[in-house]
Amino acid sequence: MSAGGMSGDDLRRAADVLRGGGVVAHASEGVWGLACDPFNRQAVGRVIDIKGRDADKGLIVIADRADVFAEELASLESNTAAQVRASWPGAVTWVVPNGRFPEWITGGRDTVAVRVPDHAQARALAQAFGGAIVSTSANRSGSEPARTAEAVAETLGDRLDFILPGTVGSREGPSRIVDAADGEALR
Repeated sequence: MSAGGMSGDDLRRAADVLRGGGVVAHASEGVWGLACDPFNRQAVGRVIDIKGRDADKGLIVIADRADVFAEELASLESNTAAQVRASWPGAVTWVVPNGRFPEWITGGRDTVAVRVPDHAQARALAQAFGGAIVSTSANRSGSEPARTAEAVAETLGDRLDFILPGTVGSREGPSRIVDAADGEALR
């Protein structure tokens, strides 16, 4: 077993589900998240539907390392890009210029919210998938995010393809969101 009670088989299964267009619940720094392939419009649509969320809000995309977001970070001033890289892994999501993510991820904006989480399971899931994945809190819009696998199963389980065994980190609540353009905290 690896961190959080997750086995290699569980991780492979979760990555296969994501590659197949499915939705996976996973632990993160402070809450459980819903993951899918950001380039699969149908999968993203399912996540938005599961959450009852307005698609115009956009979604956060995570990866196992900063280099996955090299295209987005390249468009920043070098000191800002260095600040972003220095904050990862961490519970800071940065809104940066979008280079390649589709409008169903950005909510139609020219920016995208990206993070390298400070949670071994979340990073391992992105690495096993082989690239960036959507990671948005596991809850219906307006409800409190789930903090346990049991809460995910109870509230959303019948709408998910897999719940990756694990536990959340010690952070109280979701990541902080900062606009890289001006350093303004958005959440």
